[in-house]
Amino acid sequence: MLKRTISMTAAGAALVVAAVAGCGSNAQPIQVNLAASEVLAQAAQKTAEVTSYTVDAVVNVAHPQEGSGKVQGRMLYQSKPQLAADVTLDTVDMGGRSVPGGVRAVLQGDTVYVKVQALNDFLGNTKPWIKVSLSDTGHAGEVNQYLGQIQQFDLASVTKLVTASQDVKSVGTESVNGEDATHYSGTFPVEVAVQQLPAEQQEQARKNLAELKDVKFDIWVAADGLPRKLALNGSKEGATLDATLFFKGYNESVNIETPPADQVGELPKGTTN
Repeated sequence: MLKRTISMTAAGAALVVAAVAGCGSNAQPIQVNLAASEVLAQAAQKTAEVTSYTVDAVVNVAHPQEGSGKVQGRMLYQSKPQLAADVTLDTVDMGGRSVPGGVRAVLQGDTVYVKVQALNDFLGNTKPWIKVSLSDTGHAGEVNQYLGQIQQFDLASVTKLVTASQDVKSVGTESVNGEDATHYSGTFPVEVAVQQLPAEQQEQARKNLAELKDVKFDIWVAADGLPRKLALNGSKEGATLDATLFFKGYNESVNIETPPADQVGELPKGTTN
């Protein structure tokens, strides 16, 4: 039961953070006459330079055996002065099993603080937060496995995936949260797309996309060359993914604080074994 709860919670967090960004931007307005594929290539380069941003996400999944699920939430992200993220999942419903009260997770460096009422109830924990060291693989293996994706799957990586498209095209200019952006649409083959990533990220990417074949995407890119919205849709043998993410606040200051020490407990060793 606990292992399932942690897996569902962490997997939900991983889905939301599957589009986190990399490092600082010197974005310049893109040229309107660039081919769609060139725009995506420039976007991939620019997102790799982003140091902070905010994302709102809705992810719907379905599987013939495991049922349907939904994750909805938001995240603050920064890469400097150290990697940090603040994830709030208002809805975590996977395979008909929901997490009452949602999920909150704060990452600072190699430590994650998780707030899940169902987990606290199971452990008999009297403090609202649980602290887990991601560097201690023997302490909480499954939490490490999933939340490690914060570092492995970022906005830069997702943008690299779409550069594998051979059929991307511009489909017009639209407003995204009051800002003009050019809408590009296309598909990418999963195996070819994964090869666009650094070698150390490819295995995890294959695991995340294992149930999908060709993925349809829509991406809205503003004049500074950075995405404002990304939608991914894929299916294979009855399994489906439908994800929409909205990005804002590039390179703006974010405030990510760890919970007060007197509200934090430890996850007992061997809990997830």
